[in-house]
Amino acid sequence: MYNFRKTKKNNKENNQGFTLVESLVAISIFTLALVGMMVSLGEGLADTGYAKEKLIAEYLAQENIEYIRNMRDTYLLYSASPSAGWTSFLTKVSPCTSTDRSKSCYFDDQGLDFGSSAVMPMTNLTLTACSGACPYLKYNNTTGKYGYDASGVLTGLKRWFIITQTPGDETMRVYSFVSWPQNSATHTVTFSEDLRSWGE
Repeated sequence: MYNFRKTKKNNKENNQGFTLVESLVAISIFTLALVGMMVSLGEGLADTGYAKEKLIAEYLAQENIEYIRNMRDTYLLYSASPSAGWTSFLTKVSPCTSTDRSKSCYFDDQGLDFGSSAVMPMTNLTLTACSGACPYLKYNNTTGKYGYDASGVLTGLKRWFIITQTPGDETMRVYSFVSWPQNSATHTVTFSEDLRSWGE
């Protein structure tokens, strides 16, 4: 005679064992999905950090060019003549005029005074040749500016520029660079622009 009670018991045991296997498979799938999500999240955060640093670097590189252009305009507008202004401007930037990257320069705008009594303040911009390597920029939380203020917080950003000019040519090219370290690599953005004497 067939034992229904024994068969029922065996089916129950088999169902319990199968449920345990299902649970292990489900946990494994969930773990793999969670790991994949964490990896994607980590990569997304790294990409966001890179995009932020690159955007800051691009603004700082463009600011380099804006300062040099403003200095040129100041010399051309307020000198005795445009040609005299252009000559004075070339003299001012001559320490930074080279094709050799080791002769690059940086500027410090801390001493600039744009008050009502200031005369040609951009001509007082300090251009300093980088000896070996340019210094790191600092960020001032109070002013929201990047520069070399002693009260600023040191960043991993470096900014420098080089000016090239063909002798006798009244056009020069300004190359602006900003570099920053991220993910055990150094990234650099480079901007350039041609400047010429427009006062002739």
